[in-house]
Amino acid sequence: MMTVFKITDDLLIKVKEDLVRQHPFAFERVGFILCRPARINRDGWILFAWDYRPVDDSDYLEDESVGAMMGPGAMRKALQLAYNESFSLVHVHLHNHYGVPQFSRTDNAESERFVPDFWNVRPNLPHGAVVISRDAACGFIWDPKNRKRVRLNKISIIGAPLRIIENL
Repeated sequence: MMTVFKITDDLLIKVKEDLVRQHPFAFERVGFILCRPARINRDGWILFAWDYRPVDDSDYLEDESVGAMMGPGAMRKALQLAYNESFSLVHVHLHNHYGVPQFSRTDNAESERFVPDFWNVRPNLPHGAVVISRDAACGFIWDPKNRKRVRLNKISIIGAPLRIIENL
């Protein structure tokens, strides 16, 4: 299955600027990228990043066991965005280093738990999670047909110069 995530350089800069801001108690910030999905073929997807919505300061829960814990308000707001318009939701956070980031055990476990909830409002669309670093990214989508997590094969950052990160 081919899976592609495309984001403009301007939108990626906006995401990074938000994710590096300090929070009163959370160790990191998280947000949601709203995407317009399209089929590549019978089994493949391309997600076009459309907009970014940060999690509001008041929607973080104090939990020292993780870098950032979203409360129910954060999920409700994200689900409402996808419900109001036909968006795929992609959860995003930053690993503030150079090089291709990897999902931690906690990232994997938490995304496996909450990303399928996005199907409550958009069951026919893929949804996902992305981790960005200072110069790279990696991610997964969950396919609505088989409900399985699939690695993003390619992440394209549209700008000058065009950057393509392949995770084959």
